[in-house]
Formats: sequence, structure tokens, C-alpha cells
Amino acid sequence: MIPIRDTAQSNNYPVVNTAIIGINVLVFLVQMGQGAGLDRFIYIYGLVPARYSVPHIADYFSLGQQLFSLLSFMFLHGGFLHLLGNMWTLYIFGDNVEDRLGPVRYAAFYLACGLASGASHLLLNVHSNIPTIGASGAIAGVMGAYFLLYPRARILTLIPIIFIPWFIEVPAFVFLGLWFVLQFLNAAGSGGSGIAWWAHVGGFISGMVFLKFLARLPSAGLTEKVRRTTAKRRTHRLQMVRPSGRSPGAGHDLHATITISPFEALVGTRKMVTVPIGFGKRLLRVSVPPEVNEGTRLRLREQGRTAPDGRKGDLFLTVKITGVAH
Repeated sequence: MIPIRDTAQSNNYPVVNTAIIGINVLVFLVQMGQGAGLDRFIYIYGLVPARYSVPHIADYFSLGQQLFSLLSFMFLHGGFLHLLGNMWTLYIFGDNVEDRLGPVRYAAFYLACGLASGASHLLLNVHSNIPTIGASGAIAGVMGAYFLLYPRARILTLIPIIFIPWFIEVPAFVFLGLWFVLQFLNAAGSGGSGIAWWAHVGGFISGMVFLKFLARLPSAGLTEKVRRTTAKRRTHRLQMVRPSGRSPGAGHDLHATITISPFEALVGTRKMVTVPIGFGKRLLRVSVPPEVNEGTRLRLREQGRTAPDGRKGDLFLTVKITGVAH
């Protein structure tokens, strides 16, 4: 399963998440520039359990090197596809978790999840002399937090069937729950494979635990200052709306919600919305006029259900403005 995008919208630009992606790309370029010294580079900066458990190996490394590799391993990758898969997943899920935690707490959360995933791998592979690298464990923690924060969000997922791409919308709790089960099953039956499955499992669980802990901590004053700077002026241009059931007396009209920012409510905006009706989907252009208020209803004529006599109902979109209390 390959996630394409999610429906949970963030109110702020993910400055920390973007910086993490940038650092990973930069480190990968440095890594690729090592040439013949790549294996040595990975052994020094990757996570090698034997370096901590086997005395005659540990003697070759200083305390600083031993401590730094606990952090550096999560910024190395085994190849371009490894990097691309990890960064794409972080791009999809990380912005929403950062939006909820704030940039300062999210930075601490990400690093803590990476460290916890590394500890899981160390404990279950004590004498392994094989370097473990990759951001997968830290990203698994982000996915664990997303699992708790946005269980009802929907993930547009690509499922390749031989040569036929199949796109399906999956609830986040189903997508992430299935992902976790697969990681656990692979970890239990890995038998020494080259993938650190237990790091994924440990990262996912630690993400849920750390989220509960951080949610109890008040956000720092710096967080609020950064949020004022990074607040998004516009919401996604393409939105997915889900019409509610038929209201009493509504006939064949449909009712749904469209989300816009305070800036868009003031100046107006245009959106593209996808409306699932029956087994198909309809793509519509929606013009939101300037100076609309929370709860304003927009009427799209003849975009509702079709009656037996051929007449069509209307689609009513209720405006929801981000950041407005209900």
C-alpha cells in the first residue's frame, strides 16, 4: 500500500517537518559522496548493536562517537528509493502531527521516537554487527501519533495489482493499523532479515506513548510566536467533501462542509471539490465569495441526487472557517 495523500488539513506550514526532510536529503548527498569509503561511513554513523555490547569492538570508538550514532543513524539511508519512501511518508503524516504539537514539541517528539526505535533494535539484536540506518523508526512514531490524533482521516492509497494501479480511500486507523500489524508480523518472523522491523514496531508504540506525554505539557511561548508566522493563509485547493445523509424534507438535496481559512473568508477563493456519489466521484469547481461567515451555505444547483423523474437536487456546502470555535 502506497499512501498518496490524506484528508486532514493543517493550519500551519510544517517548518520542522520540512527541515527534517531537507536534512535527510542533505545527509544523503553527503553519504553518496563517500565513494569507496561508504561502508566505513555507514558503520561509523549507523547504529551497530555490537559496538555497545562487544567490548573489543566498543574499544575502537570514543564515547562521543557512540552517543552520536544513536542520533545520526536516523538520517542515513540505504538508497534513493529508501530515502524517497521515508520522506514521502513523513511529508504526508508529519505536517498534521507538527500542527497539533507545535514545532518545538514536534522536534523533540521526532528525535525521541527515533531514539526509542533505535533502543528497540539494540535490545532485540544485542550482538548484531550489521549497521541499521534510516528514518523509518522515527517516522513510525509519527504514524503512531497520527493514528491517535486523526483516526477518521482518510488516506488515498495506491494498491498496485500486477500492472494495474488501484486507488482507494482508506480510513487512517485502518491504514495505519494494518501497517503496524504487518510490521509486527514481519518482525516476529524476520529471522535476521536486513530490515529493522522491531525498530518500526518500537517507533510506532513510542509515538503513541510520547504523544500522550507531550499532550499534557503546555506549549512554549516560542511555539505560539512561530505559529503566528507559519499560519497558512489558504487551505488546500482540492478538497474531498462527504455529503451527509438525506435530511428530512430535503428531497434529493445533498449537504456537506467546505473548509477555508480566515484570509480566504475575507477575500474569497476558488476550490475544486470531489464529491463521492454512489460508486463514482464528481469533481466540481466552487467559488467562495468574499466576506463569507462561519456557517454560510453555498448552493450548487443540480449537483445533488437524481430523482426517479430525472430532476436533480442541489448540493449545499456549509462554510467552515479554520480556527473558529464552535
